[in-house]
Amino acid sequence: MPRGSLLGQFVRYLVTGGLAFAVDFGLFALCLYKFGWHYLLANLVGLIAGLVLNYVLSVVWVFSECKRVLEHKKTAEFGIFAVVGFAGVGINQLLMYLMVGQLELNEVFSKMVAAVIVLMWNFGARKLMLFRERK
Repeated sequence: MPRGSLLGQFVRYLVTGGLAFAVDFGLFALCLYKFGWHYLLANLVGLIAGLVLNYVLSVVWVFSECKRVLEHKKTAEFGIFAVVGFAGVGINQLLMYLMVGQLELNEVFSKMVAAVIVLMWNFGARKLMLFRERK
């Protein structure tokens, strides 16, 4: 599958998202079960760590064949990447609140469902806003 193809980018984004999710989930579980933190705080800590890893891997691997809209304005680029990510955090937190707090579903199951939904949001929004064209 060609490196610059949308499918190739999506597959690499899945791998990147998987790694970011492993960091996110690991910190979430550590904070929730080992430190006894509230599930929303534990969720937030994991999500922020996953966001930073996701940005680095997206720039150097996932979208490396794309012309970056703000390539020479790295602060602005990370800012937009982070805004999309924080919107994803908001979506994730809302989904966690609804599934755990309102529907009383299991925290781990809810985290996995929310992660899949937010993965789709993050890929689509970042691709459209930051990595539209091929080099």
